[in-house]
Amino acid sequence: MAKIAPPLNASTRSDQQAFGPSILLAEDTNEMREVIALRLRQQGYSVTECCNGAELIAELADYFGNVSADARKRRFDLIISDIRMPGVFGLSVVEGGSEYRNFPPTILITAFGDEETHERARQFGVTAVLDKPFDMNDLLTKVRDALAGAATA
Repeated sequence: MAKIAPPLNASTRSDQQAFGPSILLAEDTNEMREVIALRLRQQGYSVTECCNGAELIAELADYFGNVSADARKRRFDLIISDIRMPGVFGLSVVEGGSEYRNFPPTILITAFGDEETHERARQFGVTAVLDKPFDMNDLLTKVRDALAGAATA
């Protein structure tokens, strides 16, 4: 039976212990981020939360630098990011990350989804794009699928 990570208080941005695959979650709406993080932790995932694009970029700095996979301070198995956040668009991060080997698979969430955005995301290898409001079980299925796909790649 998988260990379930206990819910963390609102001031905690990152899990203290890794219970399962590590997910980087970037969402600027506090309530949405907290709900997603809680559900992910209940499924046994380790979650690091970002509330804006600048924090997302900071967490991914080692991926964008000339740092080997072994030397990275943090390793994420999956990124879930809102597309529009203060500081940077999640899609811009994916575009930049697509140039790097071993960049984590990414699921984008958005309240501004249109066919052009979905197509652009597919071009850069995004695993899935979910339009808000989305079903949380659908997100969890996409997470499991993305992690399973990454494990076999």
